Amino acid sequence: MSFTKFSSVGRKIVAVGRNYADHAAELGNAVPTKPLLFMKPSSCYITAGQNIEIPLGCTDMHHEIELGAIISKDCKRITENEAMNFVGGYCLALDMTARDFQNEAKGKGNPWTFAKMFDTSLPVSEFIPKDKIPDPGNVALWCKVNDELRQNGHTKDMIFSLPYLIAHISQYFTLQEGD
Repeated sequence: MSFTKFSSVGRKIVAVGRNYADHAAELGNAVPTKPLLFMKPSSCYITAGQNIEIPLGCTDMHHEIELGAIISKDCKRITENEAMNFVGGYCLALDMTARDFQNEAKGKGNPWTFAKMFDTSLPVSEFIPKDKIPDPGNVALWCKVNDELRQNGHTKDMIFSLPYLIAHISQYFTLQEGD
């Protein structure tokens, strides 16, 4: 498989919520003691030139820049030390959130399905070869909208490292090539 086509062939997107202590605090959420996972369907992917479709009724759309890891081969119940052997490369991703939908769902104790899983909710960059990011735990991530800095962060501030997350997720379900 060509990893450069991950957005066309990936079967699932596993995302991690509240993985930055500052962001969790900013939203008034407790800092998690274990990864808070949610899924996105592959219909969330869009690439350069495609438009984000705001869900009907949404009045408060947020975005967060993320480093995405593309899985190179199927992995199940791997260790943290093995995890990076299953990464084929990376992408930048913009995790879109219908924050008003999310706040309503959280208030009722419901899942964030409509807030996170709507079509076009994950714009992604082109594939970034693994050797271009030798240390995914040391990457500056920033996002500008119309030349205004909206987010400025760093992967060193993640609560759970990428190897830890891949190993943890693989204990519960198989990560497949292209995910």
